Amino acid sequence: MTRQIIALLGRKDAPTDAVEEYCRYLAAALLPHEFQMQIRRVPWELHGWRQSLRALHLQSEAWRDTWVLVQYTALAWSARGFPLKFPHVLRMLKSAGARVAVVFHDVEPFSSPRLIDRLRHHVQLRALRRALELADAAIFTVPPEKLSWLKTIPEKAVFIPVGANLPFPEVLASRVSGDIPTVGVFSITGGEQGARETQLILDAVQHASRKLGRIQLSVFGRHSELREGVLRQGLHNFPVELSVEGVAEPEQVVNRLAGCDVLLFVRNGISTRRSSAIAGIAAGLPVLAYPNSETASPLTDAGVVLVSPGDPGELNDALVRVLSDSVFREELSAKSRAVYKAHFAWPAIAERFAALLNSR
Repeated sequence: MTRQIIALLGRKDAPTDAVEEYCRYLAAALLPHEFQMQIRRVPWELHGWRQSLRALHLQSEAWRDTWVLVQYTALAWSARGFPLKFPHVLRMLKSAGARVAVVFHDVEPFSSPRLIDRLRHHVQLRALRRALELADAAIFTVPPEKLSWLKTIPEKAVFIPVGANLPFPEVLASRVSGDIPTVGVFSITGGEQGARETQLILDAVQHASRKLGRIQLSVFGRHSELREGVLRQGLHNFPVELSVEGVAEPEQVVNRLAGCDVLLFVRNGISTRRSSAIAGIAAGLPVLAYPNSETASPLTDAGVVLVSPGDPGELNDALVRVLSDSVFREELSAKSRAVYKAHFAWPAIAERFAALLNSR
């Protein structure tokens, strides 16, 4: 018999909402396990908290003994990253008799030396700890042992990585490289961090073109179009064919990835909660990335080459090796395909969710 479950989200992100996409792919993957997942929101940014909580109270009266998967990011529950109302949402669900699972997409509080950011860190840390206390199940998108604030791992804590929010086929064919080596970049961070990422991309691609000659750089996804001018100017005197596309349809993103030989991921650090990095693994690509405190298996078992963030030359040399050594590149691609199927494909993720929901 099919069981109903609820995915509960906060405010909608724009221009794309990765958490909503995650829920839609998860919902489809859970159907063979006889779970039907409905997506609901607490639209506090549109109607205010009082009216939104009143509406949630009325809805939750029908959710007794129903699993509610509450999706947590700090900005989904607060305009400026102060999720003070989030524990109240969980308490309301518990009072209605719902079975509450919190899916932690943000797994660490924001950190910065500024006074306001230290306060934000404190509020987010309290929200994380209180959510863990209130939840019947806590689903972390990185291994719990990697979290700075979790000193002991409770039995209710489960690690389930995110998948690629893209329609990849179940069976991935081995890639056939084209005549021109192609470097892919899927999404760039906004603001100052995005400017730093853009410079890292330029340095690596310039170096590779000096060593290898003509190459292609395909940049697509969120904020990519904002960096097109800087990229074109930086590559003007280099034998690099540049293609830039912003937010595209999922099928188009899959096609862009399929045309690449390697994914360059320089967004802070690679992690099992970074769907844009998982997309490269799903496409069977080698991935060049920086590690951080969240970097762990099974991600590190894929075709991921980790380079030191303090040594730009290491990234540059790694890119040249991957593009020039076809045997090495295929070894990495085979690892990515295998790890994707075992851990990051939506059927594998849904199987872990179903086991969790059926066991409690």
